[in-house]
Amino acid sequence: MKTEQIEKVELGRGGPLVGVQGLGCMGMSEFYGDTDEAAARQTLEAALAAGVTLFDTADAYGRGANEEFLAPFAAAHRDRITLATKFAIERTDDPAYRGIRNDRAYIRRAVEGSLRRLGTEVIDLYYMHRRDPAVPFAESVGAMAELVREGKVRHLGLSEVTGAELREAHAVHPIAALQSEWSLFSRDVELSAVGVAAELGVAVAAYSPLGRGFLTGAFADASAELTPGDFRQHQPRFTGDNAKANAALLAPVRAIAAVRGATPGQIALAWVQQRSAVHGLTVVPIPGTRKPSRLAENTAATRITLTAEELALLDPLADRVAGDRYPDMSSTAAAREA
Repeated sequence: MKTEQIEKVELGRGGPLVGVQGLGCMGMSEFYGDTDEAAARQTLEAALAAGVTLFDTADAYGRGANEEFLAPFAAAHRDRITLATKFAIERTDDPAYRGIRNDRAYIRRAVEGSLRRLGTEVIDLYYMHRRDPAVPFAESVGAMAELVREGKVRHLGLSEVTGAELREAHAVHPIAALQSEWSLFSRDVELSAVGVAAELGVAVAAYSPLGRGFLTGAFADASAELTPGDFRQHQPRFTGDNAKANAALLAPVRAIAAVRGATPGQIALAWVQQRSAVHGLTVVPIPGTRKPSRLAENTAATRITLTAEELALLDPLADRVAGDRYPDMSSTAAAREA
């Protein structure tokens, strides 16, 4: 039986044509505990069969291991996929260290490393993973633009920037996509970046559209249920009293899912998918999964359109969520707009 294909959209004005939902690959290498490599590779193939063509990674995921993991899949399907990776989060042998580098010399080294690990001659979409405000955009985006002129990168993206920063960068070189967290639990991207993106024709690749799994309804008390090695043990929304309070917020998500014959995760994804119509821009959620069954569930959400009444029940949730997105929010756009 042929898998039903999801629709295609242009990822930003002049950007690549991609499936209306992408796949975040981070968890295949790190952060969510042990991975069944065979199942993860099956998930990649299942995604492509479903019409998913945007595959998202970063040099920081597994300290390059995630890019290496994707390389055989990318080589087998290079002309059918849009390969997105990122630079800027510097990691060392110290597992606790996270630096942010936006300087030209670092960018030049980073792209060569990503090209080598991915086994490709060109990166379709190259993101600045995090912004270092100490480095002028003219230097950082200018260095990224050089990579486009040299044929090493096709399109440029930014992650977790403010509307003002997006506008400044776009004046240096066209930005195809903004990658920021966006979900029923996380809406600070709407403060300024979404409006500017709509104005400039920049698409939004919404990461963690399932709230790092919380919006699937999988947890009654996440603080007690997460396994060792899962980074969510240190995320404020998954710990202590916050975890229980946030689980209780899912009542309207569950109720709508029950009426629809859907899962809570599908309703949460449909909400993000519908931001395109609400805000007048292209939104491509990039949920992460390592299981083909979850992939099928996620892509099926692209065919759900929520009613005005359902949206009215869901929209207030972000105002009630307990805890920040990260233990340290200093590198996010929300911190710079506070």
